[in-house]
Amino acid sequence: MQDCCIIPLRLIGFLWKMMKKVSFKTLGCRLNQYETDALVSEFHQGGYEIVEFSDNADVCVINTCTVTNQSDQKSRNIVSQAAARNPDAVLVVAGCMVNNHKSTLGKNDRITYMVDNEHKNNIFSLVDAHFRGEILHPDQLPSDIFGFETVDKSLHTRTSIKIQDGCDNFCTFCIIPSVRGKAVSRNNLEIYENIRRVTENGFKEIVITGVNIGRYYFGGLNFGDLLENILEIPGDFRVKISSIEPDGFGPDFSKLFAHPKLTPHLHLCLQSGSDPILLKMRRMYNVRSFMEIVNEFRKLYPHFNFTTDIIVGFPGESEEDFAQTLKIAKEAAFSHIHTFRYSVRKGTRAERMENQIPERVKVARSALIREVSEINKKNYYTSMLGKDQIVLVEKILSGGMVRGYGEHYLPILFRDQLATQNSFVKVKVDSLSEKGLIGIKL
Repeated sequence: MQDCCIIPLRLIGFLWKMMKKVSFKTLGCRLNQYETDALVSEFHQGGYEIVEFSDNADVCVINTCTVTNQSDQKSRNIVSQAAARNPDAVLVVAGCMVNNHKSTLGKNDRITYMVDNEHKNNIFSLVDAHFRGEILHPDQLPSDIFGFETVDKSLHTRTSIKIQDGCDNFCTFCIIPSVRGKAVSRNNLEIYENIRRVTENGFKEIVITGVNIGRYYFGGLNFGDLLENILEIPGDFRVKISSIEPDGFGPDFSKLFAHPKLTPHLHLCLQSGSDPILLKMRRMYNVRSFMEIVNEFRKLYPHFNFTTDIIVGFPGESEEDFAQTLKIAKEAAFSHIHTFRYSVRKGTRAERMENQIPERVKVARSALIREVSEINKKNYYTSMLGKDQIVLVEKILSGGMVRGYGEHYLPILFRDQLATQNSFVKVKVDSLSEKGLIGIKL
C-alpha cells in the first residue's frame, strides 16, 4: 500500500521547478529576440514559470547588445537593476557584450553565469543543473549557434526564424564579426522544418533573421532560392524579412514580393548617403546601386515600405557628406530612419581613423535626420489613406479597440469587438493618429 503513495522522483522534480520563476530581458537586434524566445520556450517546457522582467524572479536572463557605447551602457544598467531587484536570483548575462567585455563583466560578483553567443543555446541546461546542485562552466557545454528549441511560447505575437549567423564583411565601424564570428548558414531543411513547427504552434507571422541574411548560402541555395522555397510551405502565415544589406540581392529578388505571403517591407541598411564615407566604412555598395534597388522595388510596388539605418558623425564626415545623406534620406522616402551617432568600438579600423567628429556635431546631425524621418513618415502614412491592409492583431484594448501591424509593417488601430489576438483582419485605412493609422474593419 505504501508504494502506491510514493510520488515518482521525476514528478517531484517537475513540481519543484514549477515554483521557479524566470524572467528575460532582450537588448539589440531581432536575432537576439529570436534566441530569447527560443529560451523562453525551453524554460516553459521545462516547468518554469515565465514572469515579467519587472517582477521578482528566481532566474534573470539578460541577452545583451554591444553594437554601440550606448548599447553597452544600457546593458550594464539592466544588469545592475536586475541584481538589485532580485538579490538572490541566478543572474545569467548572455550575448554580444559577454563576447566583447567578458573580463569587465567578470568583476561583477552578482553575475552567476556569463554565456557567450556560441554557448547561448545551453542556458536552460546550465540553470537547470544549477538548481540540482551541479555547477557547470558554460564553456563545458557543447556550442551550437543553431541549436535552439522551436518557439512555442513567445514574448511576441510574431516569431523569428534564424537562417544564418556571423558576418564576413568587416565594416570598419562594426564590432559584430568579433562577437558573432564568421558567416555561417543554417541547413535549409532545418529551416523549413522549423517554419512548419512554429506555424503548427499557431504563429501567423515569420520573420527571417540573421546577422547578414542576404549572404545566406547552403547546399547550392542562395537567399532568394531559400525564400522562394519558404513561401511555398503550406499554411496560413506571412513572411517578413528583417534587416538586410543592399549587396546580397539576386537579379530576380524583387519579383518574389509579388507572392501574397511576403510582406512589402524591407529594412535596407544605408548607413550613409555619401560614396566617400561608404568607402571608408567598407560598405559593399555605393549610393547609385542602393537607389537602383529602391527604384526597382517602387516601380513594381509603388507603396513598398523601406526603412533604414543611418550613422551620423563617422570619422571624416564633412558637411558635404552629411548633406548628401540628407538628400538620399529624402529621395528614398524611408518611412522610418533608425539613426545612430557613430560610436568608437575598440578593435575596429575606424577607431584608428583621423578626423573624429565632435559629439555636439553628431547630436545636431542626428536631430536633422530625425526631422527628415518624421516628415517621410507622415508623407508615407498619408499615402496609405484609403488603402486596404491585412492586420495581424497583437493587442486587444479596452472598448473593443484592437491594435496590430498591416502587411506594410505599419501600426494600425481599429474597432472590432470579435477580434482575437494573433488573427488576421482586413481593414481600410481611414485616418492618421500620432501613434499610427486608424482603420475600419471590412
